[in-house]
Amino acid sequence: MWLLTAIGSAVLFGLAGWWMKVSQMKGGSSNGLLFGLYVSGTLGFGVHSAVEGTLSGIADWRLLAAGLVIGAGSAWGNALFMKSLEYGPASLTSPLTNMNIALVVGMGIVVYDEPVSAAEWTGIALLLLSVVFVSIRGKEPLTVTQRRWFVLVIAAIFLFAFRNGGLKVTEQLELASAPVLLVGYALSLLWFRQLDAADRNRIVPASSPDPAVASRRGFRWGLLAGLFSYAGLQLYAVALETGKASIAAPVFATNSLVVALGSIVLYRERLTKLQWTAFALTLAGLIVIRM
Repeated sequence: MWLLTAIGSAVLFGLAGWWMKVSQMKGGSSNGLLFGLYVSGTLGFGVHSAVEGTLSGIADWRLLAAGLVIGAGSAWGNALFMKSLEYGPASLTSPLTNMNIALVVGMGIVVYDEPVSAAEWTGIALLLLSVVFVSIRGKEPLTVTQRRWFVLVIAAIFLFAFRNGGLKVTEQLELASAPVLLVGYALSLLWFRQLDAADRNRIVPASSPDPAVASRRGFRWGLLAGLFSYAGLQLYAVALETGKASIAAPVFATNSLVVALGSIVLYRERLTKLQWTAFALTLAGLIVIRM
């Protein structure tokens, strides 16, 4: 059952990524988008915490500290990822930052002694390969000329690992996931609110798009994306509580395939052979894990 929960988390979180892509295609600003995402995500986790009766636990310093770390991993990870795209190709940047999942898998096995069978090892390897392949764009030159790209990518890997692996740590500490994510998303909201405000107040040439309009457009799509982000991460937290982080994490990482599938259906984008291979590897990995 927990594997189905992990698959559901990947689908829902992938839909959040899809609405982010739609915002980009519609000309929405990145900071407006992320501000909107964290607004609705924060509300989602707030309501969830109130309904399940865990909102009072927000006074626990351990929960606040965990929320701070996970929030930093989410907000700064996204910020550094977007910045790294300015200095290097997406075909290298995206799969490398997704390799934060390998750190989470290692944590589950080494720190928490999660048993992994031969079939599960094979499935994990197939899922990790699919995450890499879906991000590669065959026509993009794989050259990096800026040294700072390496620093940005390495930092993003560790920050995303704090987000994706931090929920396993909080589960072991018996901290409720919803208020932890509420704190993390609220802090991220404050961060991107400042960045979005700075964007809207920028002075641009008359021929350039109005930054205030782009901000509002991104914010609206971000509100929708945040609802799916909340639902996906909450399901991911449940999968970590009831199953193995070493398997739930790579399953969750396949959320990027949802964006690729949406691009085929709505934008008529053609996938490369490697991206079609990624779909096949994902199905094979899930089947092998269930064996």
